[in-house]
Amino acid sequence: MNIYPSLEGKTYVVMGVINQRSIAWGIARALDAAGASLAFTYVGERFKAPLEKLGKELSRPATYYTCDVTSDKEIEQVFQSIHADHGQISGIAHSIAFADKEALRGEFSGVTREQFAQALDISAFSLTAVVKAAKDFFTEDASVITLTYLGGEKMVPNYNVMGVAKAALDASVRYLAAEYGKQGVRVNAISAGPVRTVSAKGVGDFNSILDSIEERAPLHRNVSTEQIGQSGLFLLSQMSSGVTGEILHVDSGFHIL
Repeated sequence: MNIYPSLEGKTYVVMGVINQRSIAWGIARALDAAGASLAFTYVGERFKAPLEKLGKELSRPATYYTCDVTSDKEIEQVFQSIHADHGQISGIAHSIAFADKEALRGEFSGVTREQFAQALDISAFSLTAVVKAAKDFFTEDASVITLTYLGGEKMVPNYNVMGVAKAALDASVRYLAAEYGKQGVRVNAISAGPVRTVSAKGVGDFNSILDSIEERAPLHRNVSTEQIGQSGLFLLSQMSSGVTGEILHVDSGFHIL
């Protein structure tokens, strides 16, 4: 029995796939299984060929666009191109974050002004910039999701400035949900448990975080990109048509501790 909703004829933009371990790839796989057409963005030319190779695993051809989210002009141009190629956009999966790895070790107050600004710009403000650029191209029932983490709600050792960025991202979700709800667009976030991604490698003592979840979380296991992807599909489809401004925790229950 097919458990997926039908997304045939719908286009979704997936931002932030680096490799097969990326959370965004788990979301892309779930959308593809439901019949969606996908448009991927990537940050630089060196990521294009690996992403296109990965995309060959999908059920239907995808399109690819370079996008530097620190440039409003480039974001606007990308969504104009996606609209020209695909028509109206049914949803966006925003899985973009960055902080200088030196700011993810040691004491939080060691962060520099430049490191702080960079982390907030890429990891939080980019969501607002993306939604603003896409607003005229959304279907009337479009959905946007982003990826956040428990470190934006509670202190997590070594997460440091990224925790502050995620807190800003969480607040952005609520304000964007309130604003864009007027045109029927929903905005939500998934607070995913830690996964061995490229970004996770920058967090100091990451293995101990994984071990702690297996030991202490109610389900006593870490989550997979497939599980996160299925939750992303729920939020991006009409299965969650009454949900907006929500932070959905997909972390084996660790957040309740």
